[in-house]
Amino acid sequence: MTGRSTLVRRSAPLCALLLGSALLTACSGAGGAGGTVGSSAHSINVLMVNNPQMEDLQQLTAKYFTKSTGITVHFTVLPENDVRDKITQDFSSQSGQYDVATISNYETPFFAKNGWLAPLSADAQGDSSFDQGDILPSIQQSLTVNGQIYAEPFYGESSFLMYRKDVFAAKHLTMPAQPTWAQVADLAAKADGAQPGMKGICLRGQPGWGEVIAPLTTVVNTMGGTWFTKDWKAQLDSSTFTQATNFYVNLVRAHGEAGAAQSGFTECLNDMEQGKVAMWYDATSAAGSLEGSGSPVAGKMGYVPAPVDQTKSSGWLYTWAWGLQKASHNQGDAWKFISWASSKQYEQLVGTTLGWSKVPAGKRASTYTNPGYSAAAQAFAQPTLTALTSADPANPGVQPRPAPGIQFVGIPEFEDLGTQVSQQISAAIAGQTSVSQALSTSQSLAAKVAAQHAGQ
Repeated sequence: MTGRSTLVRRSAPLCALLLGSALLTACSGAGGAGGTVGSSAHSINVLMVNNPQMEDLQQLTAKYFTKSTGITVHFTVLPENDVRDKITQDFSSQSGQYDVATISNYETPFFAKNGWLAPLSADAQGDSSFDQGDILPSIQQSLTVNGQIYAEPFYGESSFLMYRKDVFAAKHLTMPAQPTWAQVADLAAKADGAQPGMKGICLRGQPGWGEVIAPLTTVVNTMGGTWFTKDWKAQLDSSTFTQATNFYVNLVRAHGEAGAAQSGFTECLNDMEQGKVAMWYDATSAAGSLEGSGSPVAGKMGYVPAPVDQTKSSGWLYTWAWGLQKASHNQGDAWKFISWASSKQYEQLVGTTLGWSKVPAGKRASTYTNPGYSAAAQAFAQPTLTALTSADPANPGVQPRPAPGIQFVGIPEFEDLGTQVSQQISAAIAGQTSVSQALSTSQSLAAKVAAQHAGQ
């Protein structure tokens, strides 16, 4: 959801997610026997996304985890879209090629129900040093299916509004403690041009269900819209969805970053660090980079809750977590790796060796009472924790929903649907089509998905 996501290629994963277990082999494509990536007396194969926090983990594993356990870890690291495809292919075929993979709270329920994941509750309960009770309730619940834990979090995130305090002070602008989107639009207009080449706000416009659709859907939620009614009627051409989308598109076109239609998390992060934008609405995990050593804007940033309209809060909920393939032949060693990578001890290791701003936070209550982390993250720790604890995937808007999810709809088809809709929205941001036409096309796509669920 953060990191380097771009346009999602969905054919093989969507097939794997939607077909029943009897047909999974036909959708596979992973091939190969278990353990072919790397093997030793004690070794596991881990497939993970190439986000910075995972790259730090890769750097530390041999020196600390392997040295203490004797378990060699063979990593395969890929960009987000590529890794999602490969994980779904391998886990759906149950080839056992990879023991552990990074999955999110979006995939976990589907993977668990399809029987692709080994449950982790017994391992967690039997490992007192892991301290499962320390995991933030909103994160743990998002990785739990029918009372069983199926993944353990590496880091968690919500969303909030980030802004340049020094720029606002120079322009005599005041950021409300709990801003509305109307106030943010007004501030974006006033901050536009505050410094040479600076725009008022950065908002994702890049195609991808995990790119532009994530922040846009939170705006839709708080402005009274929804993708589907409780009884599965598509709502993308409704007045509320249209109002929210027009607001988002018009705001980024008028006062947003250059090249907005191709800007995702990474591009907005770069724009904020380089002083090209005064505000940025995005993932709470971005703050660690903005406040990190060497960041040109460290100490200049302010953080407030995700802007709202009709709801009390609107921040999303997301976690990259570790899933254990049910077909793995190395489940004991795999759990040792998962419990280490998700532990309080690993956070302490990162803090003391790489710097506290690099801690994969957002998953444990103890992180926010750790003196080292609290000192380094003083500017954003409490806003992040507030966002994480107030996120409610079951009730993100003003009306009942047919499936959980804040910045996504918790159904397997959403990866494909969200990606196709994102292409339409991105085209509207680029000025290649109107919002009305984009949503008319999107409504037809959503109606086909709704028809598959109606009456179930």
